[in-house]
Amino acid sequence: MSRDNQNTVTADKISLSQLRSAIKGQVITQDDAGYDEARAVFYGGIDRRPAVIVRAADATDVARVVSLARDSGAELAIRSGGHSVAGYSTTEGGILLDLSLMKGLEIDVENRTAWAEAGLTAGEYTTAASAHGLATGFGDTGSVGIGGITLGGGVGYLVRKHGLTIDSLLAAEIVTADGALLSVDANTHPDLFWAIRGGGGNFGVVTRFRFRLHDVGRVVGGMLILPATPDVITALVAEAEAAPEELSMIANIMTAPPMRFLPAEVHGKMITMAMLVYAGDVDAGERAVAPFRALATPIADMVRPMPYPEIYPPEPEDYHPVAASRTMFVDAVDHGAAELIVNSLRASNAQIPAAQIRVLGGAMARVPVDATAFAHRQRRMMVNVAAIYTQPDEAAIHEAWVTDFASGLRQGDTGAYVNFLGDEGVARIREAYPGATWDRLAAIKARYDPTNLFRLNQNIPPAN
Repeated sequence: MSRDNQNTVTADKISLSQLRSAIKGQVITQDDAGYDEARAVFYGGIDRRPAVIVRAADATDVARVVSLARDSGAELAIRSGGHSVAGYSTTEGGILLDLSLMKGLEIDVENRTAWAEAGLTAGEYTTAASAHGLATGFGDTGSVGIGGITLGGGVGYLVRKHGLTIDSLLAAEIVTADGALLSVDANTHPDLFWAIRGGGGNFGVVTRFRFRLHDVGRVVGGMLILPATPDVITALVAEAEAAPEELSMIANIMTAPPMRFLPAEVHGKMITMAMLVYAGDVDAGERAVAPFRALATPIADMVRPMPYPEIYPPEPEDYHPVAASRTMFVDAVDHGAAELIVNSLRASNAQIPAAQIRVLGGAMARVPVDATAFAHRQRRMMVNVAAIYTQPDEAAIHEAWVTDFASGLRQGDTGAYVNFLGDEGVARIREAYPGATWDRLAAIKARYDPTNLFRLNQNIPPAN
């Protein structure tokens, strides 16, 4: 049987009328109004047509869809926010299980915890928690679903102060391949709880997460735009590593887009866009960001005291970038690496070529390497390179550019952050889960998903 036939839902495998009667949420097919909107994902260049889209209303709906996919043999895609770089948030001819209607959120202010359904976005969760002066760290994008970012690890603006997203995960409820809804934590199904903290969507569909909340009221944060020179980049990274743990930085060296707050003469030129967040006392935060402002005369300085949710600016609904990208961990960005970054970006003809540097350490690094399936605790920083482009026939050019760029930056065993991996092959997935981590995950996969039902992801096949 061909792969297409294996993936496709046909009338002899599924009764849509029975599905609609069994599901409390929504069942959408190609004949329904709104189908094209429902199948769209965040990244452009991905144009797949699921046979059926089910927007689950609750965990019971999720279990029914999982059982349907298992019994029919159809390919099953899971979507929380639809931000999969590799396009795994949708399927061609299979079943798309969309969690976006599941937005329940129960905040226990006294105990600093929250139960959150997997359809919430990082921005929605953060805004609700901020009303109580609380937060859980996610990533750098408000529209990303909390499901995907949590399962992969979660590297964002609170990583040095409060660790990865998974370091604040206390428990979860997950539908496994047999259709059962399991409650997991450090004491109940501890092997599965270990695996979902970094192992991605390989082990089931998490319907709810229980997070620890941290006291995060006003932060000193925002965008600081500096010149893109090797000296500035090197000094910026050094300051971020030396800064108090309350300060996390994500820096993008890139071609300046036509932002209204940038001088017209800067548009199309190389800039360093540093996103800074100091999660602590405001006066101490102002002192902590002062050395960054002193590195060069800022092109724009939007760093200020603000409520934490404001670090997630509104995103245009029609923004669907097409990009070639690579991710890696490095232990230094010295002057030579900074020169390579600047020269490589200048050599690209992409609409927006970019290199992103995330300085790590702090709370993230104090968690033992084997405590979760995220095994890169001791790496000092993450570097992502990307070419955002508009012409599909240029894909090969930009893929070759990011491959060469990433190769030049490579420092021994680069590793990989699974949430930023594209469709790059098994070897790169193995880099995301080095050594004993892979073997342990494969064994857990064999226990909870022996037929590899949950395979549309950065896949870890079950151990033999």
